[in-house]
Amino acid sequence: MNPALSSVKIKSAPAGAGVIDKAAPNDVTAAVYIDAATRACRRIAPLWPLQHFVAVNPFLGWSDRPFDAACQWATRSGFGEMLMPTRFYAEQYRSGRIRMADIEQALALAGSSVSLQQCLDALHDARPEAANQAPACWPTMADHLDAETGSAWAGLITDEISKWCAAYFDEGQSAWRMPWRNQPLYSAWRRAAAFDRTPELAGIADFRRCIATLPESPAAAISQILAGLGVADDRLEDFCQRQLLTVAGWSAWLRYKTWPNEPAQAAEALLELLAIRLAYDYALYIRVAQPLELQTWRLRWQVSAVSADPVAEDSLQIRHMLQWAYELAGQRPLLARLASSPPAAKLVPAERKALQAVFCIDVRSEVYRRALEAVSADIETLGFAGFFGFPIEYIGLGHHHGQPQCPVLLQPKFRIRESVAEADVGDLRKILEKRWLNKRLNRLWKGFKHSAVSCFSYVEISGLTFAGKLLSDSLGLTRTVAKPGSAGLDRAVVQRIGPVITRQRGRLIANGPVVETGIALGERIELARKALQGMSLNDGFARLVLLCGHGSSTVNNPYAAGLDCGACGGHSGEANARVAAAVLNDREVRAGLAAQGIAIPRETWFVAGLHDTTTDQVRLFDLDQVPHYFAADLAQLQDWLEQASQLSRRERASALGLADVDAKALWQAMLKRSRDWAQIRPEWGLAGNAAFIAAPRQRTAHAGFDGRVFLHNYDYRQDGDGAILNLIMTAPMVVASWINLQYYASAVDNRRFGSGNKVLHNVVGTIGILEGNGGDLRVGLPWQSLHDGQALRHEPVRLSVIIEAPAAMIEQVLDSQAEVRQLVENRWLHLLRIEPGDGRCFRYGGPNDWQPVSLDPEEF
Repeated sequence: MNPALSSVKIKSAPAGAGVIDKAAPNDVTAAVYIDAATRACRRIAPLWPLQHFVAVNPFLGWSDRPFDAACQWATRSGFGEMLMPTRFYAEQYRSGRIRMADIEQALALAGSSVSLQQCLDALHDARPEAANQAPACWPTMADHLDAETGSAWAGLITDEISKWCAAYFDEGQSAWRMPWRNQPLYSAWRRAAAFDRTPELAGIADFRRCIATLPESPAAAISQILAGLGVADDRLEDFCQRQLLTVAGWSAWLRYKTWPNEPAQAAEALLELLAIRLAYDYALYIRVAQPLELQTWRLRWQVSAVSADPVAEDSLQIRHMLQWAYELAGQRPLLARLASSPPAAKLVPAERKALQAVFCIDVRSEVYRRALEAVSADIETLGFAGFFGFPIEYIGLGHHHGQPQCPVLLQPKFRIRESVAEADVGDLRKILEKRWLNKRLNRLWKGFKHSAVSCFSYVEISGLTFAGKLLSDSLGLTRTVAKPGSAGLDRAVVQRIGPVITRQRGRLIANGPVVETGIALGERIELARKALQGMSLNDGFARLVLLCGHGSSTVNNPYAAGLDCGACGGHSGEANARVAAAVLNDREVRAGLAAQGIAIPRETWFVAGLHDTTTDQVRLFDLDQVPHYFAADLAQLQDWLEQASQLSRRERASALGLADVDAKALWQAMLKRSRDWAQIRPEWGLAGNAAFIAAPRQRTAHAGFDGRVFLHNYDYRQDGDGAILNLIMTAPMVVASWINLQYYASAVDNRRFGSGNKVLHNVVGTIGILEGNGGDLRVGLPWQSLHDGQALRHEPVRLSVIIEAPAAMIEQVLDSQAEVRQLVENRWLHLLRIEPGDGRCFRYGGPNDWQPVSLDPEEF
């Protein structure tokens, strides 16, 4: 008998009884089960809700393993494919993208036992893979029964769990709420399952009675079920991980719900979901599976039964080497452009410019930065994280809480509220009351439209009156809904809304609690200092410094937040740009900075802007606060921005199928796309991202990177203690890697790591997406964000990170930051550096091992 069954006795029972006689697991056994389950829970990557959707590395829980080891585990566990099929690499080889030298270099860098001839044979013999993948090596009970009998238990279980999770976690979409939402998830599900006959109608006899016999504690239920199923101790973590992966989307959602907490607290929440998933397999085990099916299922989970197939292992290793070669081939044009950089001696500080424009490091900004610099030699652009170093919670007018405007790796440290300029207390009260009244009326009207009774009469009575709005929305002339920030407000009031940066105490809403908002002077000075140093902008200030955040304009798009600024928590960067500009224009802040050696001239003014990445239009804010003697400068800035917008649109036009459209029509076409509720590709977002460069702008200004590179300004000479580099490598670089790996995973295996067909998406609970009317909560990106219908728009490559700094400074960060070191040394990204003195390039091979890389354009 399996040792795990030693404390469990299965009693024969009449059909329908569903009663199992079990001795309670002893403390040691229970601890082993829960420890394994907890480790499995910690492997889950989070999924942010649609309102704050940001890119997440789906392999986050596996970064402590080498990339190739994770590929092996993913294939054997059913986690998903992490490499492209061999035929993809064969096509790249035949097209000349992958060269034989790339394969040889990949083999050498990896120290692989695979030979060059094996790789070439695989490319020559590549055939289309079977459409249906073989069953996972480590199946759940539902998977096993489906494979043995042709049943559909796995799909039914996923649908059932998804149904109850959607009801439990709903955040306002449903009219009728689950009555047990005040209880923990597992307890609420047990209450609901007591009334649900769906599993019994599907063929699980006495399912409700079976569930009723489980312990009320999820931990006790997990221990009892794992003991009853008889999984070997050394397979428990994999077994629990496999269970969670069958509801990977809801597992990721639960991980998000506890994201700021310690790992133990996060695991505690996921244990509730794990107990639910195990309960379904347990019911199949008791009431459906036959003895022979149980025996073969257990054999599949024995270590010897799942030992690696040598042929399959070789095939996986070959694909890993071909993927590496594909990435090396992609680095060639990037390095070739860097190779044409001016000699190191010419990398000197530029003369004072008329305009310095600071953009987010987002790859879409790279296109606009080049366009703006092409307009005039009097313009310099810089790259910095789009929250501009201000980790704030931004509270909209009339709201009692706000949204985090900083990377999800950080927590907001300051609360900034909105107010209306030149409005006294009485005016502000009237504005707020009007907004609250409009919102209440909108909620009542929406409830009337969606009511089970009134919705029919609404269409009959009011349908024709909506015809004009329906037509204008369909033609892209108007937005289907108002933007949340301006909903319920008059247009004149919207123009007067702005952030309040000074420290204040008061109520945000009528009868609300007294709260403290704003930033104290000392903290404003410190934030300003760190922001300027992070931008490598300590001196040489231009007349105007534009702080340009970015956001996207789309409608009827659940993934709209994914097109906004990830550094701002999946929101528009307008709030951060306005707060940063206001702080840097503050006289007291400038005096404090001057005392620390950063003197901002009186004839320098910071202007906040927002780059709309869908239309390439840039909007400027708070112009009424700009001193009159900058009037000519502002006029020149607006003219430059208009010219840059036209250039940027022209560069993006081809990818959007608008290459033959003239400038005026192009602007109208892009504006229409931003309002078209049937548009599945309003823009390409960050598709194509491939590299992250931290270097002086002079190193990259001459080259165009086709909107594929995250560009961060960095001058090691202004970073004596390495603190700025440490910040870059632990925050912007990691965020860029998250974005890159989400795009990579969604392109490689969209079925597992993406969200499928955008046309079939249905919003559930306002938190996530189902593809169709059931199944698991989907994670990752829709296929239309990656593929244009004919070819991939995103090349699945791991991020290439290039830093211009001495080796000792980079290794200092790797030595002190374990998570960054894991990303680099386990090959989740490629790390290269440029030697500041002579411009030579080196590839990181390990501690104190930097291998020279040619930057001679003739070799490319």
